[in-house]
Amino acid sequence: MTYRCHVSFDIVCVSKGREVLTIMEYEIVNLEEKIIVGLSARTNNMAPDMGIVIGGLWQQFYSNSVYEAVQNKKNDKALGIYTDYAGNEKDDYTVIVACEVTDAEAIPEGAVKGTIPTGKYAKFIVKGDMHKAVAAFWQQLWNMNLPRNFICDFEEYQNSDMENAEIHIYIGLK
Repeated sequence: MTYRCHVSFDIVCVSKGREVLTIMEYEIVNLEEKIIVGLSARTNNMAPDMGIVIGGLWQQFYSNSVYEAVQNKKNDKALGIYTDYAGNEKDDYTVIVACEVTDAEAIPEGAVKGTIPTGKYAKFIVKGDMHKAVAAFWQQLWNMNLPRNFICDFEEYQNSDMENAEIHIYIGLK
């Protein structure tokens, strides 16, 4: 079943700010546990260096050959995982840049093993410029009234086309 949620938020234009009504569609899905291997860091959405922390993880994941070193990948999709929330989106959380694996016996040096828990998630599909579309999505999500559990949320990158990306974003629900 697909749900529609009307979200009102501010978009800052070059010349002026204006309020825009956006419709974000999502479906409720039940997922089985996923085993992941990747790099992690602790951050906070209010921290001035949050973007540097998360961007740095992505850079390390690919430029330090961690992605290539992960064995037993289930597929070639990269994951951005947000977990271990201290409270809600305004509190500290752990971010993990990872791959889903079938077996996490061999873990590259400096990497961590983890899981995306079984559960109910709201699944959104975001398309467009990889950085701008994902950032805009999170801004809109923070204005939605979803019954989030703040246990685990994640982004699943369907392709690596920076300008025409398709990202499936899963938000953990109560």
